[in-house]
Amino acid sequence: MDSGLMVTKVNGNSTSTFGGDVDLGANNLTTTGTLPAPDALSTASGSAPSYSARAWVNFQGSGTVTIRASENVTSVTDLAVGRYEVNFTNAFADVNYVCVTGLNLNTAGGGSVNYNRMAVSNPATTSKAYYNTFSTNAVLIDVNVNQLAVFR
Repeated sequence: MDSGLMVTKVNGNSTSTFGGDVDLGANNLTTTGTLPAPDALSTASGSAPSYSARAWVNFQGSGTVTIRASENVTSVTDLAVGRYEVNFTNAFADVNYVCVTGLNLNTAGGGSVNYNRMAVSNPATTSKAYYNTFSTNAVLIDVNVNQLAVFR
């Protein structure tokens, strides 16, 4: 065990340094201390780059709007029937992001009512996106399960 070993990783114009204990014994590398965050996805394969969602949310849109799970989303505001405002925790640098949406049936047990249309509407801002849900007849309607992922 070597105490006080410093390993520096250079990333562009910045550096991050790990200071802790390193054990190289028995073909295993173990460390104590705080390691810097990785620069890329460790699960990426192939030559095409892989990008993570910068924000995502799964929320209940019928009744009381409730976030089930999210990252980089502080809240979802119910603006009107079928209209929602998704507020980001950390603002984007610009509005040139892409939103990918999804939704599920509104009735328990997979009823016959199908809500298969959604749209992200303008004006998007760096701190929020607008999300609308429609019935197959193009009527705004609240939907129980809504998903939104944002990429930049």
